[in-house]
Amino acid sequence: MTEILGARSRPSMGTGLTAWSCRAPALAPDLSAVAFVGDRDGSPRVWVQPLGAELEAWLPGETPEALQEEDPGAWPVDTGPEPVADVSWSPDARRLAVLVVPGGGEHTQVWTVRPDGGDLRPLSAPEGGSASFVRWTGQGEVLLVAEVSSSGRTDAVLIDAASGSREVIAGGALLQPAAVSRDHRRMLLRRGPRGVRRMYVADLPALPGDPAGHPPAHPGGLVTGLSHPGGLVSGLSHPDGLVTGLSHPGGLVSGLSHPGDLPSDPPGGLCADLPAAIRLDLPSGDLHDVPPGLPADPPAGIRFDLPAGHLSDVPPGLPANLPDEAAGDLPGHGERPLLAGMTGTTDYGILSPDGTTAYLLSDVGRDRAALVAVGEDGAGVVLAERPDAELDQFALSADGRLAVLVWNASGRSELEVIETATGEKRPLPPLPAEVVSSIRVSLDGSLAVLAAEGPGHPSHVLLCDLATGGYRRIAGSGRIPGAAGAELVRFQARDGMELTGWLYRVPGARGPAPFVVYLHGGPESQERPTFNPLFQNLLAAGIGVLAPNIRGSSGFGRAFRNADNHALRFDAINDVADCALELARAGVADPARIACMGRSYGGYLTLAALVTHPRLFRAGVDVCGMADFETFYERTEPWIAAAAVSEYGHPVADRELLRALSPLHSFDRLAAPLLVVHGARDTNVPLYEAEQALQAARAREVPCELLLFEDEGHEIRQIANRVTFVKNVVEWFRWHLEVPDSA
Repeated sequence: MTEILGARSRPSMGTGLTAWSCRAPALAPDLSAVAFVGDRDGSPRVWVQPLGAELEAWLPGETPEALQEEDPGAWPVDTGPEPVADVSWSPDARRLAVLVVPGGGEHTQVWTVRPDGGDLRPLSAPEGGSASFVRWTGQGEVLLVAEVSSSGRTDAVLIDAASGSREVIAGGALLQPAAVSRDHRRMLLRRGPRGVRRMYVADLPALPGDPAGHPPAHPGGLVTGLSHPGGLVSGLSHPDGLVTGLSHPGGLVSGLSHPGDLPSDPPGGLCADLPAAIRLDLPSGDLHDVPPGLPADPPAGIRFDLPAGHLSDVPPGLPANLPDEAAGDLPGHGERPLLAGMTGTTDYGILSPDGTTAYLLSDVGRDRAALVAVGEDGAGVVLAERPDAELDQFALSADGRLAVLVWNASGRSELEVIETATGEKRPLPPLPAEVVSSIRVSLDGSLAVLAAEGPGHPSHVLLCDLATGGYRRIAGSGRIPGAAGAELVRFQARDGMELTGWLYRVPGARGPAPFVVYLHGGPESQERPTFNPLFQNLLAAGIGVLAPNIRGSSGFGRAFRNADNHALRFDAINDVADCALELARAGVADPARIACMGRSYGGYLTLAALVTHPRLFRAGVDVCGMADFETFYERTEPWIAAAAVSEYGHPVADRELLRALSPLHSFDRLAAPLLVVHGARDTNVPLYEAEQALQAARAREVPCELLLFEDEGHEIRQIANRVTFVKNVVEWFRWHLEVPDSA
């Protein structure tokens, strides 16, 4: 670790606790306003920020110092009392699609409302299930929606937001609809569990009354009265598999949420004009896309004898609450696999407006995720890849002529524009922020709207002029005065694997300081230099933070991401210990005052590290982590359990391995005081996991407390609850790390 010269003042206590954030921005088709999800009044809801004449006075190449504050004319859109996670503008500008999170829990619903707050009504609110919108199809007010039932079956549904009519176009387990062509003749679907997902294309059948197969002249012609068994929690589209309907990040935002009716597509198709040298060679043979760590001789129930391009490695014998269909379905009739016969995963995709080309974010056939185009001939063409970065997300213009790429370069975001017809690329100027969490392109293709943030800057809305590369801040809080930055550090694990992390040093500290090792969720997520008020307040209390990316994290290639699968998870647990040892070796941390903390999978890792390396850590905080894989599989949502088998192991075939990996069965080794934090409405990692940890620790007379949020699920969404959470965690660590008030 390199030393930072010079001393800065610490952040003050309370830094950033009530700062409001903006996420999931979407431009109005006529560029008159931006809709976004903001928590300015304490809870996430939809806001509309008018742009007015501001765009007419756009200054090309504006510097970050020239960014404007938000217009005071912004207004909230009344969608009821429930929190909101996402919003998208219809191509005719008449209405918004809104992802509502009832009770702050995990079962989301899709609603529609006019920008003025009128005509609020649900489009998909299945009993016992969840729903999330994917994107507007560009034909009238038709919205592509994913619904999952309480049993785990997912349906892809076209819903006319004006009339409410609906048509189910595909269904099955471990399925996520990705796109529908503008003429509704072709669909793109994703199937499979975490880490081994595949994309499929299929031609849609003719609609009733239309023997030629042409779409109706008006979207009201969609079939009505069809059943809609359930909805979809967007944890399926997040590598974590354990999160709510946030378009995360790390999530892949559609980029074509408001495509509209635009001019014709580029002539000649995409793949014809690209160099043959960059075409993917697809080897023949069966697909054995099994991540490292799976048993060499898998149980007979694991099916490898499926059609080329499809993998369903979730065998029969799942817990009783999982139906047969939750084990993963074969492709539907007429579905054609893309990039078949090669190892890797494809998590996101979108169709060209005419449906002839699929643009995919994929690491199939390579280690780092790239932009790949697949034409009607089935050949994969690599449009963009980098040896030093992974493609994090991309947004396609409505006419299909350009895409804006967001590269993840060691955690920081870099933007690039590519012309799809020629493959010509040009970088955009450096961002006035470290990380982009979502991106969409305006209807006319001239602007991109971003949600961006950094360690000292809460998530805010930026506009980017794609021609000039100028940026303008439109909505959100400004930079937090006195907030500390993050330093990227690299070090080796005990087996020689390189690990990285973001180091937050206590400003002005002389000598080793108390430290917290903070572990992200996932595990297929990534710690990045984003805004975290917990870190700022720990620094204010005199406690440093190391937020590492141990093996299993995304952003560093497929081999690194798969390096913790199944039995390899023991190595990831050792990585946590190596983080603490590196802090002590570098003289940054006092080895007697190092604590461990994490949320979701990071909460699991915290518990595992505390019982595996009990002498290394002085205290711990587990936020909605799994304590026992057996009870997690029994009680989590069925689609989450099915998708998790490729990552953690099978609850029957790998029972002994999962028991050995479950920290609850080693709590006799727990020595560090433990704070357990959980949301009562969490159905991804149910509250029972926290209750077991609390009971087991107290039974062994280890100090253990529970901080329970009755109105939260797997995420803390309310600002008031965030304040309570941060203050309690800071005080917990200050007490157990023996940090005086004046530290």
